[in-house]
Amino acid sequence: MTTRSTSDKDQRFRQILALIDRLGRLIASERWSDQVNPAQMSALDYLLRSNRFSHAPSHVADYLGTTRGTMSQTLKTLARKGFVEEHRSQEDRRSISYELTQTGRELVQQPSDLIEALKNLPSEDCKLLEGVLTQSLRDVISRREGRAFGLCKDCRYHKNAANSQGEGGYCTLLNLALQPEEADLICHEYA
Repeated sequence: MTTRSTSDKDQRFRQILALIDRLGRLIASERWSDQVNPAQMSALDYLLRSNRFSHAPSHVADYLGTTRGTMSQTLKTLARKGFVEEHRSQEDRRSISYELTQTGRELVQQPSDLIEALKNLPSEDCKLLEGVLTQSLRDVISRREGRAFGLCKDCRYHKNAANSQGEGGYCTLLNLALQPEEADLICHEYA
């Protein structure tokens, strides 16, 4: 009896994996264009959804699970195409970060078939799906001993505006006031 239920469970897990894989492939095929490939679009999407402290090539590489060298080349290509701008630190000229240009922002915010499909789900289902996928992602990252990443507002270092020096809150790790919109952005310092 245990063998049968384990087999059924394994089959269900394989089916879920197949569905996630197929969705990923459909999303990747949607992201191919004459301007960018799926990896470049993923980098643009990350830059759109991450805060100003998380735009170094190493941060993008860690988030997307690729090498730093590959990501550096991806970001340089996006800069040549006019989708991002490269900024060198005034304190350390070796330190580089990237910001989306208006053209890059417009490209990454184009409609998506999956987003349109998700809009048809009841909000409770979307919330449940987000929670399940978030926990699954955390488990996979933990097994691989990777970096968690997360939203600024959910970080242990984030202090709300009422308890801080800035309208958007305060990062006690970096000792910096935050802009209001940064609370909902991804941060590589997340803990």
